[in-house]
Amino acid sequence: MALFHDRADAGRELAESLASYAGDSNAIVLALPRGGVPVGYEIAKRLRIPLDVYVVRKLGVPGHEELAMGAVASDGSCVVDEALIESLGVDEMTLADVVQRELDEVRRREAAYREGRPEPDIAGKNAIVVDDGLATGATMRAASIALRRRAPASIVVAVPVAAARTCAGLRSVADRVVCPHTPEPFRAVGLYYENFEQTSDEEVRRLLEQAAETRGRGASA
Repeated sequence: MALFHDRADAGRELAESLASYAGDSNAIVLALPRGGVPVGYEIAKRLRIPLDVYVVRKLGVPGHEELAMGAVASDGSCVVDEALIESLGVDEMTLADVVQRELDEVRRREAAYREGRPEPDIAGKNAIVVDDGLATGATMRAASIALRRRAPASIVVAVPVAAARTCAGLRSVADRVVCPHTPEPFRAVGLYYENFEQTSDEEVRRLLEQAAETRGRGASA
């Protein structure tokens, strides 16, 4: 069942599928924390392009938080599954409370991860949006829709493994979807990794710092 040893291994493989962006001064990797960051780090390192984070949070159904009814991005952009919300009887006030709570967490994480660094300007750039895998794709869809408002040249969704149906659906909001593995039937993302331990906030900060240092050394060389 496992396709990758860990997220770094997945990132190295995914980088091969993104080789056309190697050394592209107009490209940037935007990793979705936390699990997408180790994947994105390997891609950015191998392609010699910048790495940053784009924080998006799943909107979990109250009482069944593992079930996504949508997602929210740092600028307040929100994508919701209207059919699911209606079928579960989630009212507007409950939805608004969940959105606000997750938006607060998004902004807390952005502040913690960037540690004073400004958000990157992605206008006119090829934004490669990376995660460690996709099941429903709600979070990635929210990220893509929100990023489109910042006028990138293109949005490239890049993941090591995902459900084929999810990839097909994301083509309506992204310019390109890169996914080497679309097993059917699709199981939980973690089952395709030998090591799928949770990525910590500290690891996210460390990888972002390492990527920035590597870029800095390259620029001064």
